[in-house]
Amino acid sequence: MEITGKIIAVLPERGGVSQRTGTEWKVQEYVLETMEQYPKKMCFDVFGADKIANFAIKVGDNLTVSFDVDAREYQGRWYNSIRAWKVERVAEQPVAAPQEQAAAFPPVNAPVDFSSEDSKDDLPF
Repeated sequence: MEITGKIIAVLPERGGVSQRTGTEWKVQEYVLETMEQYPKKMCFDVFGADKIANFAIKVGDNLTVSFDVDAREYQGRWYNSIRAWKVERVAEQPVAAPQEQAAAFPPVNAPVDFSSEDSKDDLPF
């Protein structure tokens, strides 16, 4: 799955040593907000020190994040995990200058005359 938005929070990195394998692990969580009419927020994580360093995600970055969703059970409760596996920077689109915006909507030169009688007018009011 994929989502595009702006990073609004970078949470502290967590780490430890696996009891099963004895290897060290690191994970960092980020909060992304979509740029829709009704913005949504999503917290996702990046697992592995190499990926955390490679992605180099900072607050304010506009990103497209590819992720997997998984759920796991722990002591009778279920927890969702949203893990990013690919992060791409999104080029910011320049804001059009007011003159360019005005050129997109040319002014109307001739006024419209609504007072003329139309013999085919079939409106009841």
